[in-house]
Amino acid sequence: MNGPSQKPQNTQKSVFLWVVFAGSACAALRARSGSLFSAGSAISALLVLCVACGKKGPPLPPLVKLPAAPAEFAAERRGARVDLQFVVPAANTDNTRPANIARVDVYAITTRDTIADDQLVKQGTRVASVDVKTPRDPNATIDEDEPPADIEPPEGEGLDQGTVARVSEELTPEALTPASLAKPRKSSSAEGTAAAAVGPLLPPAPMPLVRSYIAVGVTTRDKKGATSRRLTVPIVPPPPPPGAPTVTYDEKSITIEWPPVQSRAAIQDPPQDGELPSTPVGARPPTIAYNVYEAPANGPSTKLTKTPVADARFSDPRIVWDEERCYTVRAVETIADLTIESDAPPPACRTLKDTFPPAAPAALQSSPGDGTIHLIWDANAEKDLAGYIVLRGASADALHPITPSPIAETSFADQVERGIRFTYAVRAVDKAGNASPLSNTVEEAAR
Repeated sequence: MNGPSQKPQNTQKSVFLWVVFAGSACAALRARSGSLFSAGSAISALLVLCVACGKKGPPLPPLVKLPAAPAEFAAERRGARVDLQFVVPAANTDNTRPANIARVDVYAITTRDTIADDQLVKQGTRVASVDVKTPRDPNATIDEDEPPADIEPPEGEGLDQGTVARVSEELTPEALTPASLAKPRKSSSAEGTAAAAVGPLLPPAPMPLVRSYIAVGVTTRDKKGATSRRLTVPIVPPPPPPGAPTVTYDEKSITIEWPPVQSRAAIQDPPQDGELPSTPVGARPPTIAYNVYEAPANGPSTKLTKTPVADARFSDPRIVWDEERCYTVRAVETIADLTIESDAPPPACRTLKDTFPPAAPAALQSSPGDGTIHLIWDANAEKDLAGYIVLRGASADALHPITPSPIAETSFADQVERGIRFTYAVRAVDKAGNASPLSNTVEEAAR
């Protein structure tokens, strides 16, 4: 067996290496200080060092888990209000779950100066705070590749982690006032370089006034996690609202129309008589588009346009009879990838009434039988069709209904006296009681 004999040899080899190392250290010390050290003293010193290196220190504090950045941070400005939304963090910065989070804070600052994200949080104003359900034990987490069933559900009255949160801020005069920021001091070398510059010094171009937003998750011990992406809202007047819309409808769709709004560029610099419209150089000026909202009297508004529409007209195919529909329209300008909406004019409302008759039944045909006349026709395609009324008379000018209520079938057998010639027609009726024009007429006599 080689196992038992191998260990003493390795031990002896290790001791020998330490002795050689100690001798080398001793020789180096003698050469530098001129003092004499014994090999045994050097070995003793090295052993003391080894023991000191292996000494166990005080326990380190546990690693504090911080929530990841709020995701999908987005903003829309509507008049004097900015609507913000984000996804509540459901993980920590190390990708473990659930997030060690108690709330999400949103900060904002108005300035013309460039500011770093951390300074925005420090010098900005907290404009919103959203409570979030918190884990009972922040350290009881799972890795990203572990099944969610292993998570102990967070508790509390706040939003669930991973859900969408929505907050708003009104742009008050205070919010629109630029903040005073501490500017970094310039070095003397920079000042000397500026003084030695040849030619007149021009002031820098003024930066536009913007309001910047950022969101950050906060732990139960007020430790801030990673910040979201920054959103910048230009502080410019919103476009003027369009006039009140008009609402019309037929049996297939509702049409909303409104007076168009002039763009800001057209208002500020309209062409004079005999002049052609100017063509901008560089960045294109913002153009006007529109968002259409359903605005019920007792409920929140719902945007119907997925993206702003350029035409001052919109079609809503959701026809439901006897329902009231209210609509409002906002003008939209897009500046620096951000949409700025106008205020909303008063909504226009209509109650949808079905006054539209179905089409006349087509292709009415007849065939005689023994004391019977058989009728058949094509089916109508209306979704609200109630049925058909069959009419009979001695002539086309003297037709009378012979079915007391609408029938669902597209055929009918009329029991009549033999040899007498009759005229027939069919009329369609919908569920609102609207009757169609008459079908074609046929004449027939039973055998």
